[in-house]
Amino acid sequence: MGVFSPLFSVSKTLKASSAQNLIFIPQTIPSKTHLRFYSNFKSSFFNLSFNLHQSNSKIPSLSHRHRSRYNPIQSLFTGIVEEMGEIKQLGYAENGGFEMKIYAKTVLDDVKLGDSIAVNGTCLTVTEFDTETSQFAVGLAPETLRKTSLIELVPGSLVNLERALQPSTRMGGHFVQGHVDGTGVIVSREPEGDSLWVKVKTAPELLKFIVPKGFIAIDGTSLTVVKVFDDEECFNFMLVAYTQQKVVIPLKKVGQKVNLEVDILGKYVERLLSSGFTNSIASS
Repeated sequence: MGVFSPLFSVSKTLKASSAQNLIFIPQTIPSKTHLRFYSNFKSSFFNLSFNLHQSNSKIPSLSHRHRSRYNPIQSLFTGIVEEMGEIKQLGYAENGGFEMKIYAKTVLDDVKLGDSIAVNGTCLTVTEFDTETSQFAVGLAPETLRKTSLIELVPGSLVNLERALQPSTRMGGHFVQGHVDGTGVIVSREPEGDSLWVKVKTAPELLKFIVPKGFIAIDGTSLTVVKVFDDEECFNFMLVAYTQQKVVIPLKKVGQKVNLEVDILGKYVERLLSSGFTNSIASS
C-alpha cells in the first residue's frame, strides 16, 4: 500500500479557504479524466478523478528536510501502536504527487529516508522528514486512497503510527503487513464498565477470513475478534481502558470507516484449498 504514484491536478473551482477541510474520494481511473472538487457537501467530502497534469496548489516541502523516492523494501509490523500522530497537511506536493504530512515524535527517533511507517495500518514510505518540526511526509497512490479509510482524514485528524519491525523488536501483537485488505464501517459502540464494545460491518469476502478469537488489524491495531455475526456481515471486539487511550478507534463514531487487514494465514489456507493442493497430497 505504500507504492508512490504520481497523482494529478485540481480544477480551479476550489476556493483556497475551503481546501484545508476537504478529503478525497477516489473513483475508477479512466485513461483521460480530470480531478474535480465539489465544495457544496456535508462532512468536508469532495469527489475526485484524475489526470496527468500538475497541480497548481502544492504543499511546500519541509524545511531542514531530508527527501527520498520510494524504497521497495518490504516491511512487517506487529499491530502494537507506538503513538498517535496528527495530520498537518494533505494535498499535492511539489512533484505533483499526493502527499500527507504528519506530526509525530516517537516514530521520528531513528527515522531514515525510505523507512516504512504504518499509518492507520497502511504501510507508507517516508519521503521527507524534519526533526526540528517533528514532521514527516508520506506519498499516497490512487489505489491506497481507494482501498483504505485514509480518504476520510482532514488536517487535525489523529492517526495510529507504528514503525516497521526490527529483528530485535519484541513481537507483542501478530504479523501485520500493512497491506490493507479493505474497510469496515462501525455500526455500534457500547461501553461495559471501563471497556468498549465495537461492532464493525464489512464485505463478505473479508468476513470469511475473520474468526472468533482470531487476530485482526483494525486501523493498524492488533486486536482479537470476539464474535462473528454472519447474518449481519459483522464482527465485534472489545477495547480495554488502556488501549482506548492509545489508539484512534475510540475517537471514531458510528458510520465511520476503519482499515482492516485480516490474518494472512487464513488467506494462505484458502489459496491452498482452492488450488487443489490438499487433493494432490491425498492422492499421492
